[in-house]
Amino acid sequence: MLVRGRYRARLAESAADLDACRRLRSLCFRAQEDDAAFDAACRHLMVEDLRGERLVAGCRLLLLPDGRQIGRSYAARSYDLSALAGFDRPMVEVGRFCVHPEAGHPDVLRIAWGAVTRIVEAEGAEMLFGCSSFPGTDSSAYLDAFAMLGERHLAPRRWGPGVKAPHVFRFAETLRRREPDRRQGLRRMPPLLKSYLAMGGWVSDHAVVDHEMDTLHVFTGVEIGAIPPARVKALRAVAG
Repeated sequence: MLVRGRYRARLAESAADLDACRRLRSLCFRAQEDDAAFDAACRHLMVEDLRGERLVAGCRLLLLPDGRQIGRSYAARSYDLSALAGFDRPMVEVGRFCVHPEAGHPDVLRIAWGAVTRIVEAEGAEMLFGCSSFPGTDSSAYLDAFAMLGERHLAPRRWGPGVKAPHVFRFAETLRRREPDRRQGLRRMPPLLKSYLAMGGWVSDHAVVDHEMDTLHVFTGVEIGAIPPARVKALRAVAG
């Protein structure tokens, strides 16, 4: 358990906790997968507002001993992750990361990442990965953001996710000659993705067009050893 100011982060401990996590996900995502078996394989992080006694953020965490288990991940349903099968150290998938629409305080994301940091260090994980979602499926609304990703933040070739989903936007190829408006791109980039990029994260060269969830999402990876020292220090300061 981690308490900072008015917020507390902890792992779900009961069926009632898991139900609360699912309700928050249903509020934040248009559709929800019916996958109790996958939920059962994960740990579920909860961030609660102690003043209002309500859940304000959460995510699920799948711990993998190494890349040979990458096919068990939720992201593997949408991306060809065969390149990551060669990653020989522990990994953590961060999935369904969501923040209550009425909980905009930056401390919510800060304490969530502090709690994830504790888990990563306790498990000796060397890679975080997951999907970062843009609201809606109209890629034209995010061209500057995608152009920035293609220019600066693509996955290393040795780990790069391949195309698997039936509908994708190949932004790295399509926008390779676009000069992005960086201010506009940053404004349109999801907060979770900004957090990953601040840690030295990288993304797939394409976005999955998910009509069921009404999102565009990119595979996102962070190699723990590549996180900038100043960022590591800040995360550990929150984790305590």
